[in-house]
Amino acid sequence: MIILTLPIIAALTGWITNFIAIKMLFHPREKVKILFLEIQGIFPKRQKKLAEKLGKVVSDELFSMEDVRSAITNPDNLGEVHQVIDEKLDDFLENRMMESMPMLYVFMSDEMRVKIKATLQQELELMLPELIGQFANKIEKEVDVERTVYEKVVNFSSDKLEEILYSIMQKEFKFIEILGGVLGFIIGLIQIGLLQLQ
Repeated sequence: MIILTLPIIAALTGWITNFIAIKMLFHPREKVKILFLEIQGIFPKRQKKLAEKLGKVVSDELFSMEDVRSAITNPDNLGEVHQVIDEKLDDFLENRMMESMPMLYVFMSDEMRVKIKATLQQELELMLPELIGQFANKIEKEVDVERTVYEKVVNFSSDKLEEILYSIMQKEFKFIEILGGVLGFIIGLIQIGLLQLQ
């Protein structure tokens, strides 16, 4: 009877060991001293290191200010900006000019409005690339992607991190627990086999 319970005991041991190992990814949150050992969950213990590495990876590999610059100066996006400017100029010359400068509006012919609009459009088209370039430079100087990611991850709640990882990897964690039980059971069967051989 004792021999037959070996696979069950081994399976329980494998499952419990893996269950505890998964829990110890996040717990204990703070350092706990047991005799000469200091125990702390892997993620809480390595959070700063994780933040550093993640910040570097994101800024070097995933997202950089160069990407932002490219998006801002993309001809397709500039076309949309020109369209908005065109609409704003029409609105100003047709509506707001009448409110802010009624006398000038009365004496201005349609032909003159068209010329003013064309001149303003031409000037804005010349100015726009330079303005966007200056704006992109300002963003590049002021936004440090690596530092921003680092600060966000360092200040991230361990509870929230655990919740997110569990929601993503719940099936995988469960599989690891079950695998521990299955491997334990197999080891138990091997032990019975060895005992029988003896």
